[in-house]
Amino acid sequence: MISLVYAVIFILLAPVIGGLLSGIDRKVTAHMQGRVGPSIFQPFYDVGKLFEKDPAEVNGTQRFYVISYFVFAVFTGALFFAGGDLLLVVFALTLAEVFLVLGAYAAYSPYSHVGAERELLQVMAYEPIMILSAVGIYMVTGSFAVSDILAYPMLLVILLPGLFLGFLYALTIKLRKSPFDISTSHHAHQEIVKGVTTEFSGPNLGFIEVTHWYELVFLLGFTYLFFAANWIVGIIAVIIVFLLELFIDNTNARVKWQLAVKSTWAITLLVAIVNLAVLACVVVV
Repeated sequence: MISLVYAVIFILLAPVIGGLLSGIDRKVTAHMQGRVGPSIFQPFYDVGKLFEKDPAEVNGTQRFYVISYFVFAVFTGALFFAGGDLLLVVFALTLAEVFLVLGAYAAYSPYSHVGAERELLQVMAYEPIMILSAVGIYMVTGSFAVSDILAYPMLLVILLPGLFLGFLYALTIKLRKSPFDISTSHHAHQEIVKGVTTEFSGPNLGFIEVTHWYELVFLLGFTYLFFAANWIVGIIAVIIVFLLELFIDNTNARVKWQLAVKSTWAITLLVAIVNLAVLACVVVV
Protein backbone atom coordinates (compact mmCIF):
# COMPACT_ATOMS: atom_id res chain seq x y z
CA MET A 1 0.00 0.00 0.00
CA ILE A 2 2.86 2.36 0.85
CA SER A 3 4.53 1.54 -2.47
CA LEU A 4 1.34 2.43 -4.29
CA VAL A 5 1.17 5.75 -2.45
CA TYR A 6 4.74 6.61 -3.47
CA ALA A 7 3.94 5.70 -7.08
CA VAL A 8 0.87 7.96 -7.08
CA ILE A 9 2.86 10.80 -5.50
CA PHE A 10 5.44 10.48 -8.27
CA ILE A 11 2.78 10.50 -10.99
CA LEU A 12 1.17 13.63 -9.55
CA LEU A 13 4.23 15.65 -8.46
CA ALA A 14 6.91 14.67 -10.98
CA PRO A 15 5.60 16.94 -13.78
CA VAL A 16 5.42 19.85 -11.33
CA ILE A 17 8.94 19.30 -10.01
CA GLY A 18 10.30 18.50 -13.47
CA GLY A 19 8.73 21.61 -14.96
CA LEU A 20 10.18 23.81 -12.23
CA LEU A 21 13.62 22.25 -12.70
CA SER A 22 13.33 22.89 -16.42
CA GLY A 23 12.51 26.53 -15.66
CA ILE A 24 15.50 26.77 -13.32
CA ASP A 25 17.59 25.22 -16.10
CA ARG A 26 16.55 28.02 -18.47
CA LYS A 27 17.11 30.71 -15.86
CA VAL A 28 20.59 29.52 -14.87
CA THR A 29 21.55 29.06 -18.53
CA ALA A 30 20.39 32.60 -19.32
CA HIS A 31 22.46 34.07 -16.47
CA MET A 32 25.53 32.11 -17.59
CA GLN A 33 25.06 33.66 -21.04
CA GLY A 34 24.60 37.18 -19.71
CA ARG A 35 20.82 37.25 -20.20
CA VAL A 36 17.94 37.75 -17.76
CA GLY A 37 16.05 34.73 -19.01
CA PRO A 38 12.38 33.77 -18.74
CA SER A 39 10.41 33.04 -15.59
CA ILE A 40 10.98 29.63 -14.02
CA PHE A 41 7.30 28.97 -14.79
CA GLN A 42 7.83 29.49 -18.53
CA PRO A 43 7.96 25.72 -19.30
CA PHE A 44 4.41 25.39 -17.96
CA TYR A 45 3.22 28.28 -20.14
CA ASP A 46 4.88 26.74 -23.21
CA VAL A 47 3.39 23.30 -22.63
CA GLY A 48 -0.01 24.83 -21.94
CA LYS A 49 0.10 26.56 -25.33
CA LEU A 50 1.06 23.30 -27.03
CA PHE A 51 -1.98 21.51 -25.59
CA GLU A 52 -4.24 24.36 -26.73
CA LYS A 53 -3.21 23.89 -30.37
CA ASP A 54 -5.10 21.68 -32.79
CA PRO A 55 -3.53 18.25 -33.33
CA ALA A 56 -1.40 18.10 -36.48
CA GLU A 57 0.22 14.78 -37.28
CA VAL A 58 2.38 13.86 -40.25
CA ASN A 59 1.52 10.20 -39.73
CA GLY A 60 -1.49 8.80 -37.90
CA THR A 61 0.66 6.44 -35.84
CA GLN A 62 2.64 9.28 -34.25
CA ARG A 63 0.13 9.85 -31.49
CA PHE A 64 0.22 6.16 -30.52
CA TYR A 65 4.01 6.25 -30.27
CA VAL A 66 3.98 9.48 -28.27
CA ILE A 67 1.38 8.19 -25.81
CA SER A 68 3.33 4.92 -25.47
CA TYR A 69 6.52 6.91 -24.79
CA PHE A 70 4.69 8.90 -22.13
CA VAL A 71 3.06 5.86 -20.50
CA PHE A 72 6.26 3.80 -20.26
CA ALA A 73 8.26 6.76 -18.95
CA VAL A 74 5.66 7.32 -16.23
CA PHE A 75 5.63 3.59 -15.50
CA THR A 76 9.42 3.65 -15.18
CA GLY A 77 9.39 6.39 -12.58
CA ALA A 78 6.39 5.01 -10.73
CA LEU A 79 8.01 1.56 -10.47
CA PHE A 80 11.23 3.12 -9.25
CA PHE A 81 9.68 5.29 -6.55
CA ALA A 82 7.41 2.41 -5.50
CA GLY A 83 10.57 0.46 -4.62
CA GLY A 84 10.37 -1.97 -7.53
CA ASP A 85 13.00 -3.94 -9.41
CA LEU A 86 15.83 -1.67 -10.58
CA LEU A 87 16.73 -3.85 -13.54
CA LEU A 88 13.13 -3.78 -14.79
CA VAL A 89 13.17 -0.01 -14.34
CA VAL A 90 16.20 0.31 -16.64
CA PHE A 91 14.61 -1.88 -19.31
CA ALA A 92 11.30 0.02 -19.12
CA LEU A 93 13.16 3.31 -19.62
CA THR A 94 14.79 1.92 -22.75
CA LEU A 95 11.44 0.72 -24.08
CA ALA A 96 10.05 4.23 -23.63
CA GLU A 97 12.92 5.65 -25.71
CA VAL A 98 12.24 3.11 -28.46
CA PHE A 99 8.69 4.42 -28.84
CA LEU A 100 10.02 7.98 -29.20
CA VAL A 101 12.37 6.80 -31.93
CA LEU A 102 9.54 4.98 -33.72
CA GLY A 103 7.47 8.16 -33.60
CA ALA A 104 10.30 10.08 -35.26
CA TYR A 105 10.69 7.37 -37.91
CA ALA A 106 6.94 7.56 -38.63
CA ALA A 107 7.43 11.02 -40.15
CA TYR A 108 8.83 11.64 -43.61
CA SER A 109 11.38 14.30 -42.70
CA PRO A 110 15.10 13.60 -43.18
CA TYR A 111 15.84 15.68 -40.09
CA SER A 112 13.48 13.53 -38.06
CA HIS A 113 15.08 10.32 -39.38
CA VAL A 114 18.60 11.50 -38.64
CA GLY A 115 17.48 12.52 -35.15
CA ALA A 116 15.91 9.09 -34.63
CA GLU A 117 19.09 7.33 -35.71
CA ARG A 118 21.17 9.44 -33.37
CA GLU A 119 18.70 8.81 -30.54
CA LEU A 120 19.20 5.07 -31.06
CA LEU A 121 22.97 5.58 -30.94
CA GLN A 122 22.58 7.43 -27.65
CA VAL A 123 20.52 4.58 -26.24
CA MET A 124 23.29 2.18 -27.26
CA ALA A 125 25.81 4.48 -25.59
CA TYR A 126 24.18 4.90 -22.17
CA GLU A 127 22.31 1.59 -21.82
CA PRO A 128 25.40 -0.51 -20.85
CA ILE A 129 26.36 1.79 -17.97
CA MET A 130 22.77 1.90 -16.71
CA ILE A 131 22.67 -1.90 -16.61
CA LEU A 132 26.14 -2.12 -15.05
CA SER A 133 25.10 0.41 -12.41
CA ALA A 134 22.17 -1.81 -11.46
CA VAL A 135 24.46 -4.85 -11.40
CA GLY A 136 27.02 -3.05 -9.24
CA ILE A 137 24.34 -1.95 -6.79
CA TYR A 138 23.13 -5.55 -6.64
CA MET A 139 26.65 -6.80 -5.88
CA VAL A 140 26.82 -4.45 -2.90
CA THR A 141 23.29 -4.68 -1.52
CA GLY A 142 22.33 -8.19 -2.67
CA SER A 143 19.05 -6.97 -4.11
CA PHE A 144 17.63 -5.27 -7.19
CA ALA A 145 14.67 -3.93 -5.18
CA VAL A 146 14.89 -0.15 -4.82
CA SER A 147 13.30 -0.40 -1.37
CA ASP A 148 16.13 -2.68 -0.19
CA ILE A 149 18.76 -0.45 -1.79
CA LEU A 150 17.41 2.59 0.04
CA ALA A 151 17.71 0.68 3.32
CA TYR A 152 21.40 -0.17 2.80
CA PRO A 153 23.40 1.41 5.67
CA MET A 154 26.44 2.61 3.66
CA LEU A 155 26.77 5.25 0.96
CA LEU A 156 26.95 3.25 -2.26
CA VAL A 157 29.15 5.86 -3.91
CA ILE A 158 31.98 4.85 -1.55
CA LEU A 159 32.02 1.32 -3.00
CA LEU A 160 30.90 2.28 -6.52
CA PRO A 161 32.81 5.47 -7.42
CA GLY A 162 33.60 4.25 -10.94
CA LEU A 163 30.01 3.32 -11.66
CA PHE A 164 28.84 6.66 -10.28
CA LEU A 165 31.23 8.54 -12.59
CA GLY A 166 30.06 6.42 -15.51
CA PHE A 167 26.45 7.13 -14.58
CA LEU A 168 27.16 10.88 -14.52
CA TYR A 169 28.62 10.58 -18.00
CA ALA A 170 25.51 8.77 -19.19
CA LEU A 171 23.29 11.28 -17.38
CA THR A 172 24.59 14.06 -19.61
CA ILE A 173 23.50 12.00 -22.62
CA LYS A 174 20.11 11.13 -21.17
CA LEU A 175 19.36 14.76 -20.32
CA ARG A 176 20.40 15.75 -23.87
CA LYS A 177 22.96 18.24 -22.65
CA SER A 178 26.02 19.44 -24.53
CA PRO A 179 28.35 17.96 -25.62
CA PHE A 180 25.94 15.04 -26.18
CA ASP A 181 22.84 16.79 -27.52
CA ILE A 182 23.32 15.08 -30.86
CA SER A 183 19.76 13.88 -31.48
CA THR A 184 17.88 16.94 -30.23
CA SER A 185 18.36 19.80 -27.82
CA HIS A 186 16.52 22.55 -26.00
CA HIS A 187 17.73 25.02 -28.61
CA ALA A 188 17.44 24.85 -32.40
CA HIS A 189 21.15 25.34 -33.07
CA GLN A 190 21.91 22.07 -34.83
CA GLU A 191 22.31 21.10 -38.45
CA ILE A 192 19.25 18.81 -37.95
CA VAL A 193 17.17 21.58 -36.30
CA LYS A 194 15.24 19.76 -33.51
CA GLY A 195 16.15 16.30 -34.68
CA VAL A 196 14.03 13.56 -33.19
CA THR A 197 11.22 15.99 -32.28
CA THR A 198 11.25 17.98 -35.55
CA GLU A 199 7.93 16.63 -36.85
CA PHE A 200 6.06 16.74 -33.55
CA SER A 201 3.79 19.67 -32.73
CA GLY A 202 0.81 20.65 -30.62
CA PRO A 203 -0.39 18.15 -27.99
CA ASN A 204 2.04 15.49 -29.18
CA LEU A 205 5.02 17.76 -28.53
CA GLY A 206 3.41 18.76 -25.24
CA PHE A 207 3.32 15.11 -24.14
CA ILE A 208 6.98 14.72 -25.09
CA GLU A 209 7.96 17.75 -23.02
CA VAL A 210 6.02 16.50 -19.98
CA THR A 211 7.62 13.07 -20.44
CA HIS A 212 11.04 14.72 -20.30
CA TRP A 213 10.04 16.19 -16.93
CA TYR A 214 9.11 12.74 -15.65
CA GLU A 215 12.44 11.37 -16.90
CA LEU A 216 14.37 14.20 -15.22
CA VAL A 217 12.83 13.46 -11.83
CA PHE A 218 13.45 9.73 -12.25
CA LEU A 219 17.10 10.24 -13.22
CA LEU A 220 17.71 12.49 -10.22
CA GLY A 221 16.07 9.81 -8.10
CA PHE A 222 18.49 7.25 -9.54
CA THR A 223 21.35 9.60 -8.62
CA TYR A 224 20.02 9.73 -5.06
CA LEU A 225 20.44 5.94 -4.75
CA PHE A 226 24.21 6.33 -4.58
CA PHE A 227 23.82 8.52 -1.45
CA ALA A 228 20.62 7.07 0.02
CA ALA A 229 22.21 6.04 3.35
CA ASN A 230 22.14 9.70 4.40
CA TRP A 231 19.17 11.61 3.06
CA ILE A 232 20.74 15.02 3.70
CA VAL A 233 23.88 14.08 1.79
CA GLY A 234 21.66 12.56 -0.89
CA ILE A 235 19.64 15.74 -1.45
CA ILE A 236 22.78 17.88 -1.53
CA ALA A 237 24.39 15.47 -4.01
CA VAL A 238 21.34 15.58 -6.30
CA ILE A 239 21.39 19.40 -6.29
CA ILE A 240 25.11 19.47 -7.06
CA VAL A 241 24.70 16.93 -9.89
CA PHE A 242 21.84 18.96 -11.41
CA LEU A 243 23.89 22.18 -11.32
CA LEU A 244 26.94 20.33 -12.64
CA GLU A 245 24.94 19.18 -15.66
CA LEU A 246 23.90 22.77 -16.35
CA PHE A 247 27.52 23.89 -16.09
CA ILE A 248 28.66 21.18 -18.49
CA ASP A 249 25.85 22.05 -20.90
CA ASN A 250 26.88 25.70 -21.07
CA THR A 251 30.65 25.24 -21.26
CA ASN A 252 30.98 22.56 -23.94
CA ALA A 253 30.42 22.52 -27.66
CA ARG A 254 28.47 19.66 -29.21
CA VAL A 255 30.62 16.76 -30.41
CA LYS A 256 30.08 14.58 -33.46
CA TRP A 257 27.95 11.48 -32.97
CA GLN A 258 30.92 9.19 -33.65
CA LEU A 259 32.94 10.70 -30.81
CA ALA A 260 29.92 10.72 -28.52
CA VAL A 261 29.44 6.95 -28.81
CA LYS A 262 33.13 6.03 -28.77
CA SER A 263 33.97 8.21 -25.79
CA THR A 264 30.98 6.96 -23.83
CA TRP A 265 31.83 3.32 -24.32
CA ALA A 266 35.55 3.87 -23.73
CA ILE A 267 35.16 5.89 -20.54
CA THR A 268 32.05 4.46 -18.91
CA LEU A 269 32.85 0.80 -19.60
CA LEU A 270 36.44 1.27 -18.43
CA VAL A 271 35.58 2.86 -15.09
CA ALA A 272 32.62 0.52 -14.58
CA ILE A 273 34.50 -2.70 -15.32
CA VAL A 274 37.46 -1.65 -13.14
CA ASN A 275 35.06 -0.78 -10.32
CA LEU A 276 33.21 -4.09 -10.63
CA ALA A 277 36.48 -6.05 -10.78
CA VAL A 278 37.78 -4.39 -7.62
CA LEU A 279 34.43 -4.91 -5.93
CA ALA A 280 34.43 -8.60 -6.87
CA CYS A 281 37.91 -9.03 -5.37
CA VAL A 282 36.83 -7.31 -2.16
CA VAL A 283 33.73 -9.52 -1.92
CA VAL A 284 35.81 -12.65 -2.49
CA VAL A 285 38.33 -11.62 0.15
